[in-house]
Amino acid sequence: QADISCEKIFFIAHVCPFYDVLTGAFFWTRLRKMKAPCLIVYVLCCISSACSQCMNSSCGRRFDPASPLVQCRALPEQFVECNTPVDYTSNATAREEAGHGCTKYGGSRYEEVQHTPVMCRPLAGIECYGERQFLRGSVPCIKYSGHWFLSTLLYSILLGFLGVDRFCLGHVGTGVGKLLTVGGLGVWWLVDIALLIVGSLTPEDGSNWERYS
Repeated sequence: QADISCEKIFFIAHVCPFYDVLTGAFFWTRLRKMKAPCLIVYVLCCISSACSQCMNSSCGRRFDPASPLVQCRALPEQFVECNTPVDYTSNATAREEAGHGCTKYGGSRYEEVQHTPVMCRPLAGIECYGERQFLRGSVPCIKYSGHWFLSTLLYSILLGFLGVDRFCLGHVGTGVGKLLTVGGLGVWWLVDIALLIVGSLTPEDGSNWERYS
């Protein structure tokens, strides 16, 4: 009786008192031929390695759209956990080979932000059909490193002539130059304020501004 799938047996075992109503005599007749009480079927399906571990085609199991078992890729978001995007900064070849990951971070507009699928897996205890690790979604390549726009703008206005704003953003080289020239005699100071406002001066590591909740 190998053609009775584990998920069907599991479903029948859960509704054992009502299987003749919910599933009809077809499955009941086949279970009677197996001479296995409903409780034994339930226990076997719970502890059997074939049912609990093999949930894909590697052991000959085929997906049945009519069964209660759904494909792992189709699980709702609340039943899966996903990794953060893999950092392939300045390594486009590795990203192409892997099929996912970020080669650049940041962007103030949607079309400027790179998106990537990420590796996901079902939560522990969730049974589903197919590989338990899979690529899914389109996650924006955005990271945050503690830079706040308003704070940086205030630094630029009040202490920009000393290069404090550029030091805070990680632009150490230009920060030193700005400090030694006292903000480019005021011109660089004003230019950086304008660059911050229009979004052209951002953190050196490519991270986005922290979000205000």
